[in-house]
Amino acid sequence: MTLLLETVVEEAPYAFSLTSVGIIGFIAAVTIGSIAWYNSKRPVGWEDKEKPDIVPDVKK
Repeated sequence: MTLLLETVVEEAPYAFSLTSVGIIGFIAAVTIGSIAWYNSKRPVGWEDKEKPDIVPDVKK
């Protein structure tokens, strides 16, 4: 695995960085979007569903 990473970094130094930033950005966007969705008004059919414990309360 280390040899593969070394080869990738040597051949295209920016490709590994861009891929890493893209993956971290996607995870951050999903996390922030999930928190915002859970704290927003519930869509039709979801009004009586409970919010997961991991989602923090946000004051409006």
